[in-house]
Amino acid sequence: VSDLQEEGKNAINAPMNPSTVDIHPEDTLLEENEERTMIDPNSKEDPKFKELIKVLIDWINDVLVEERIIVKQLEEDLYDGQVLQKLLEKLADRKLNVAEVTQSEIGQKQKLQTVLEAVHDLLRPHGWTIKWNVDSIHGKNLISILHLLVALAMHFRAPIRLPEHVSVQVVVVRKREGLLQTTHVSEELTTTTEVLTFSLERDAFDTLFDHAPDKLSVVKKSLITFVNKHLNKLNLEVTELETQFADGVYLVLLMGLLEDYFVPLHNFYLTPESFDQKVHNVSFAFELMQDGGLKKPKARPE
Repeated sequence: VSDLQEEGKNAINAPMNPSTVDIHPEDTLLEENEERTMIDPNSKEDPKFKELIKVLIDWINDVLVEERIIVKQLEEDLYDGQVLQKLLEKLADRKLNVAEVTQSEIGQKQKLQTVLEAVHDLLRPHGWTIKWNVDSIHGKNLISILHLLVALAMHFRAPIRLPEHVSVQVVVVRKREGLLQTTHVSEELTTTTEVLTFSLERDAFDTLFDHAPDKLSVVKKSLITFVNKHLNKLNLEVTELETQFADGVYLVLLMGLLEDYFVPLHNFYLTPESFDQKVHNVSFAFELMQDGGLKKPKARPE
């Protein structure tokens, strides 16, 4: 076994592959014609790659905040299907018929199979290429996990901005005739925002920005007239939507006026000073909107 491990390390570090890859012993214990993939260490240090992971982790934690689930590392936290199940149920607003907690490998793979089948049913009609499977996700293959999360984020129009043109160098180790062979391939994780959002559902404001930006001022004027009709009751007046709604105060007060209730002042910051206080106000306004029967806003409070 030790000879085979050493052989794997030598194959990875051969002159034709100048990058040094930290190989785990299990990555060299391959059956004939079996292959394993791993990310080149240099790619892991790419700022855009790190940003992609951070954005996706923050998004998952934001979606699952009510479940008290906190993801810290994608490979370790998503491989068994538990978090993916909760994420899909929340995004798709449906319940999956799977066991809640499974410790055995067979049980975990069965759960993953059910979750991924539900994902595929959602994505395939929209032309998504499936670049993951049960074995790759359960095997903690970060590339497969990232492909899956990017597809879910784009399909469900997550209120996040994915970094564009993120690619990583992947080392592929194959066993042929008893010898380990390695190749480097480039794996594209994201393209441009335009390509990623091309097939997604567009709302009225997307259309307005794309095709009639000259009409934007007319729409803003109408919105200002609408909010002032209500805020004037409190002797407040809006002249600039972007700045005056940024701290969430007017948004909270507007919801109270529209729904005809008084918002207790201890529930929000009437004169917010810090960024966190402003985010709290906007988040609270979003909660009031949902309590009033509106769907969860697509924008992030931040």
